[in-house]
Amino acid sequence: MATKTLLTTEQYAALEEPEGVRYELSEGELIVTPSASLFHNELRDELNSRMRAFVKSHSLGTVTSETDMKLVGEVVRRPDVAFIRARRLQDVDLDQSPLPVSPDLAAEIVSKNDRADDLLLKVSQYLEAGAQAVWLMYSNKRLAYRYVPGNPAPEVRTAEAGDRFEEPDLLPGLSLPLAVIFG
Repeated sequence: MATKTLLTTEQYAALEEPEGVRYELSEGELIVTPSASLFHNELRDELNSRMRAFVKSHSLGTVTSETDMKLVGEVVRRPDVAFIRARRLQDVDLDQSPLPVSPDLAAEIVSKNDRADDLLLKVSQYLEAGAQAVWLMYSNKRLAYRYVPGNPAPEVRTAEAGDRFEEPDLLPGLSLPLAVIFG
């Protein structure tokens, strides 16, 4: 039986990522996924730009895309879109990779290659690291699942029902219709 070679966060950070793939680290295991599709990236960029404009105008923190973030243990995730409150970024070297801060809000655009068990593991890793909300956004179904600490059942929101992307505790006043995000 073959044994897995597990990596430390430091070993992960030293890897050269080849073009056309994305790396993440999950409990020491290197996760390799193909680059995202154009549609995936457009959806990510739409959410990022709308959140970023709001966050900047209210001086709440920062919004980033595709940034490696050190979670708990030997876990490095790269959320499609992440929000981090300003106070949590004080005294952090923003040139570090992975960033030694977990997101307050992580949004993942679900791709056709993603498996349900991998997505749920990722959600649990974000929440364990201190995320206050995690969104899994299914563009092909025009729906989103919202996970929060202490509640194992996600909230389901759909574009067809007129639901919105909102996080009043983290981003008070932000209210984006899912129909606009999904296009």
